[in-house]
Amino acid sequence: MSRIDESKEFIPVRIAVLTVSDTRSLAEDRSGDTLVARIESAGHQVAARKIVQDERGLIADQLRAWVADKEIDVIISTGGTGLTGRDVTVEAHRDVYEKEIDAFGTVFTIVSMQKIGTSAVQSRATGGVAGGTYLFALPGSTGACKDAWDEILQYQLDYRHRPCNFVEIFPRLDEHQRRK
Repeated sequence: MSRIDESKEFIPVRIAVLTVSDTRSLAEDRSGDTLVARIESAGHQVAARKIVQDERGLIADQLRAWVADKEIDVIISTGGTGLTGRDVTVEAHRDVYEKEIDAFGTVFTIVSMQKIGTSAVQSRATGGVAGGTYLFALPGSTGACKDAWDEILQYQLDYRHRPCNFVEIFPRLDEHQRRK
């Protein structure tokens, strides 16, 4: 079972929050606010925050810009993971990923099933890695953002989490790009 190893030192992570919406402003971005509050409460740093429209190219361009920014370790987007025609966040993420974290969507679905039952089938939450940066696409509801952070990300982004976590393998994410 997972646990926090208190003998290890906490390592803060720099996280960018991207809200995908055609209608929200920062003042109305409850899901983004939820993520920011949880990120800061956990001891991490909000490295950037932005809202972009539901346009695949705009989303992918913002993700690529943040992947290229060495001051950002993790990108969490919210919104655009559903099934409607305007929901293109997952496709934009996949345009950027070098590797997809397949189990992230599966674990998110398991967590969601416990909260919203079979309605969880409508989410396409996803995670991946590009340029040594983790990327996660969450649904736009505050409940989904809370569930993803509280049940998955707060642990995987904590270096003290055992038996393993995302932070401890940061140095190896881009090892294939280094000279040998």
